[in-house]
Amino acid sequence: MPILNRAADLHGDVTAWRRDFHSNPELGFDVFRTAGRVQKLLESFGVDEVHTGIGKTGVVGVIHGRKRDSGKVIGLRADMDALPILEATGKPYASEVEGKMHACGHDGHTAMLLGAARYLSETRDFDGTAIVIFQPAEEDGGGAEVMVQEGLMDRFGIQQVYGLHNSPGMATDEFAIRAGSILASVDDFDLTITGRGGHAAMPHSTIDPIIVGAHFVTAVQALISRSIDPLKSGLVSITQFHAGDAHNVIPQTAKISGTIRSLDQDIRHLLKKRLKEIAEQTAATFGATAEYVELDSYPVTVNHEEQTKIAADIAAEIVGEDKVDRDTPPEMGAEDFSFMLLERPGAFIYLGNGDSAGLHHPEYDFNDEAIPTGISYWATLINRLMPLEK
Repeated sequence: MPILNRAADLHGDVTAWRRDFHSNPELGFDVFRTAGRVQKLLESFGVDEVHTGIGKTGVVGVIHGRKRDSGKVIGLRADMDALPILEATGKPYASEVEGKMHACGHDGHTAMLLGAARYLSETRDFDGTAIVIFQPAEEDGGGAEVMVQEGLMDRFGIQQVYGLHNSPGMATDEFAIRAGSILASVDDFDLTITGRGGHAAMPHSTIDPIIVGAHFVTAVQALISRSIDPLKSGLVSITQFHAGDAHNVIPQTAKISGTIRSLDQDIRHLLKKRLKEIAEQTAATFGATAEYVELDSYPVTVNHEEQTKIAADIAAEIVGEDKVDRDTPPEMGAEDFSFMLLERPGAFIYLGNGDSAGLHHPEYDFNDEAIPTGISYWATLINRLMPLEK
C-alpha cells in the first residue's frame, strides 16, 4: 500500500501548520502557543477527547475507532519544542523569535501527527483507541519523563507506544530502525574543584585547582579504554573547563562540565560511578575537594523486538521493503522517548529528511516532502495494529 490518498490531499494543510510552528518556535516546557494551536486543531478535527496540561504543557488527543471491541490502545508521540539557535535558513517562514528555531524538525513531527489525527478522526477504520501525544521539552527537561510521571500511560490505558524522528541524509521516502538500543543514554555533569587560591609567583602556598582539573581530564580519557568491555560502547566528553580570570592569580576554583553517553544501561551506570570516584579521589590526592553534580539525564532508547518488526513492516508497506533499513547502526545521540519505552513496549523509527543540513544546525529545515509519508506511516500503523473486521 503506497502513500494514502488522503495523506497526499492533506499535504498543503499540514505544510501550512508546520511552517506556522516553524515561524513561532518555543523552548522546553514553555510551548504555550504551540500547545494551544495543537489543542484547537485537534478539537476542529472532531477528536473525541483533548487533554491539556499533561507534563506541564503536553497535549493528548483520544480518537476512538468505529469499534472498541478489541480493547487495544496505541500511543503515537510527537515532540513540540525548538532549540536556542539563531536561524540562518533565509526561508520566508523562518523563525520570528530571535535566538530560537526549529533546528531538529519537531515542527514537522507535530504537524505530521496532527495530519494523522485528522485522517484517523475522519475515517475511524480501526477497532480500538488511538492516543496522539504531543510532548514538550524533548531537547532539555525530559518532557516525556514528566508526562509518564503524571500518569500518561495508565490514565489513557496505553498498551504500546511509537515514536518517529526525521533523519537528514536519508531520502524522504526511506525509513530506518533497529531492535534493541538505537540511541544512547545521556548523563551531563558539572564538577567544581576547590583548592586554595593565591599569588601565581608563590604556587607552593596554593592548592592549584587547574592542576587538579587537568589530571582529572587526563584520567577520564582512560575510562573507556580501561573500564568497559571493548565490545560495548560508551563515551565521556569534557566540554567545558573554566578557571581564573587574571594572569598572576592561581584561582580558588575550577569548573568542569561534560557528558556521558552509552548504549548499555550497565555501562552507563559504571561510567557515572567511576567518573564521580575519579573526580573525588583526584582532588583528594592534591588536597583539594570536588563537588560532582549529576544533571538531567535520559536512559538508553531501547526498541522492543516485536514492535520494531511491526514498525518496519508498516514502513515497508508504505515505501517498499528496499527503502527500509531494518538494522540501522545505533547512534550516540539521545532521545527522551526512552522514558516511554521503559513503561510500554514500542519502537522509535527514523524517516528521511532528504539532503538537508544536519540536526541542530542553524541552516537545518524540516523537509515538507516527507509529510505524506509520515502521515501514512502513523495512520497505517493504527489501522494494521487494530484492524476493523469488515
